[in-house]
Amino acid sequence: MNLELFIAKKITLNNKGDGNISHPIISIAKISIALGISIMILAVAIVTGFKSEITNKVIGFGSHIQITNYDNNSSFETQPIEKNAISISGIENTPGILHVQSFATKPGILKTKSDIQGIVLNGIGKDYDWSFFTNHLVDGRIIQLTDSTKSNEILISEKLSNLLQLKVDDKLSVYFIQQPPRVRSFTVAGIYNTGMEEFDKLFLICDIQHIQKLNDWTDNQVSGYEIFIDDFDDLNFIEQQVRGITATSFTDEGAGLKVRSIVRKYPQIFSWLDMLDMNVWIILSLMILVAGFNMVSGLLIIILEKTNMIGILKALGTENWSIRKIFLYQSAMLIGKGMLWGNIIGISVCLLQSYFEIIPLDPTNYYVDTVPINLKLSHIILLNIGSLIATVSMLLVPSYLITKITPAKAIKFD
Repeated sequence: MNLELFIAKKITLNNKGDGNISHPIISIAKISIALGISIMILAVAIVTGFKSEITNKVIGFGSHIQITNYDNNSSFETQPIEKNAISISGIENTPGILHVQSFATKPGILKTKSDIQGIVLNGIGKDYDWSFFTNHLVDGRIIQLTDSTKSNEILISEKLSNLLQLKVDDKLSVYFIQQPPRVRSFTVAGIYNTGMEEFDKLFLICDIQHIQKLNDWTDNQVSGYEIFIDDFDDLNFIEQQVRGITATSFTDEGAGLKVRSIVRKYPQIFSWLDMLDMNVWIILSLMILVAGFNMVSGLLIIILEKTNMIGILKALGTENWSIRKIFLYQSAMLIGKGMLWGNIIGISVCLLQSYFEIIPLDPTNYYVDTVPINLKLSHIILLNIGSLIATVSMLLVPSYLITKITPAKAIKFD
């Protein structure tokens, strides 16, 4: 039988009386722990949710990995690559890769009777995965594509729709600055809204055959391929694998192929998202420190209150470390109660926000219209274990005070 744990339980149960000096101090400590845990759960869930939402939206526009012509061209006016220049089957069979699709881009000017707007046409084929835009479609339908004829339908954002006063089934003209200048007429099939204003204002989705015709390309030529993977954490590893597969691939002109991940394509966005991790660590550190110092003060009061008991235990021959363990066990029990309530509060708030979207946000500033929540069991477990270890560890130093108490003075202490 664990004698220290038995005594700690008895002390904890007997510590509930109103006559105890330590009762209000311990209550404050437990409240601070509960608030700290709930705030930490919310902070991690919100920040990881925000990062996940933004990452998924950026990937929806640009995929995880892109393969393009290695022409040192950073504009949307691309040089073509031949479809047969790459072993698509080899890429598709690589573990961790979900989907591969071809694409072609071309910048242009969108013009209505009263307004103009610079845009980029993103041409897609029948191999395109529509799941991203289907989830963000607010009106109309996705484009219907066939191999026999070009589709004149186009998908535009709600931002452009409001800016240029366009609705589903309206006609619009896109002008292209080239020699000779060209114009294409499209019909609005659907309107999407992702909340990413800079991307929504820029990209229109159309049939890839229009881009091929405008650039005088053959049906076998595209701007490149987009690759979607299963786990974002494996991005760098899979990027290296794809780079290895395409290392010996060249265009008809002898140019190599460029493999670039979404992180390399938009480094400013992902650098900004990485900075959010620092904010989370600061919040976690502050919450643990506040809870820890409250527990330190509580433990000192408990030791002061139980000085007489400590003296008796020492007189009976109990070792200092054994007595210290009694108070550490008691502190762990009190911390556990505070953490239990903190988990209930934090998880409840997260679930309410996740299902009912109580707290809205301005998508113009935050790229999402409500506070995103990413509640994972692994995060909760790690937070609880880390917090318990950190706070109990902080109590080791004040518990050393027990070694300074002498039995003769302690028994007479009142």
